Amino acid sequence: MVIAIGAVVAGVLTIVFSSVSRRILGRMGVPAGTVKPTKIPFFATVTSIVVKSVFSIFYRDKSWYNAWQFVILAVLIFFLTWFIISVVKVTETSVLARVEARFGPGRKLAKVRTQVGLLRRVLTAVLCVLAIGAVLLSIEQVRALGAGIIASAGLASVVVGLAVQSTLANVFAGIQIAFTDSIRVEDTVVVEAERGTVEEITLSYVVVLLLDGRRMILPSTYFTTTPFENWSRRSSEISGNVVLQLKLNAPIEYLRQRTTELLESSDWWDGRTNALNVTDVQGGLQTLTIFLSARNPSDLWELRNMIREKLLGELVQSYPECLPDPRTLPNAPTA
Repeated sequence: MVIAIGAVVAGVLTIVFSSVSRRILGRMGVPAGTVKPTKIPFFATVTSIVVKSVFSIFYRDKSWYNAWQFVILAVLIFFLTWFIISVVKVTETSVLARVEARFGPGRKLAKVRTQVGLLRRVLTAVLCVLAIGAVLLSIEQVRALGAGIIASAGLASVVVGLAVQSTLANVFAGIQIAFTDSIRVEDTVVVEAERGTVEEITLSYVVVLLLDGRRMILPSTYFTTTPFENWSRRSSEISGNVVLQLKLNAPIEYLRQRTTELLESSDWWDGRTNALNVTDVQGGLQTLTIFLSARNPSDLWELRNMIREKLLGELVQSYPECLPDPRTLPNAPTA
């Protein structure tokens, strides 16, 4: 009967809470469905509060009161923690939706997603620890040990600190990464001689999605102690080059003109950089460097490959005499 009363009250309050939340989120431009994950924990939390209150008022003198009161309190703490974590997730979604509506997809949104996501994980961990502590402290025997625990806290903290030193280092490194803005979600980075996109930043590790679909998982301390390349640090626009080694009779002007034609006909080129220069002459060969640019690293990768393939293909067809003999190259294998 008590549980039924609590369920009815909770059902009414849940409907009111859901309606008000959807209206508020709708005004913020957030989909109304975002509030759905909070309904069940809210209903369970209110039901637990009502049941606990009724038990305290009408059954305090019963012999079984203390045991059931502890069970209900533990259930209430669990559902309340679940509800708060759900609200935190809804808040994260709302913040990201407002940032995207204002600034659009891009660097600003990636920065906020990285920082808000990390804050949510930290807050979730803290809430779980507090919930477990609240349940334990509701047990009289545990409270009786409080003085002894506090007295030995100094030694325990030293032991625990030494045991989880590397873990704590990664946690603090993760926080440092998020708020110093050294990398963000969706940044293009080069780590361990592999290029990829930052897919996820957690409290203790970073997930990098590599070009071939593999995922490299690196500890957060890697990005605070090891040099790495971030190709989209300030913006997604990026510059690069294509290097060709040809004989001294190579048609430089033709290659320069053809490079311009290829770039102007390509959707990968962003129109910022277009230059072809002879950057070195050594051993009867000249080094041609083509400087170009694109809107993002993915486009640059495709653009460089396209320019290299087209120019080499045309040289093989029309100017084979300017191509170097592989046997004369510096790194050519000896017989």
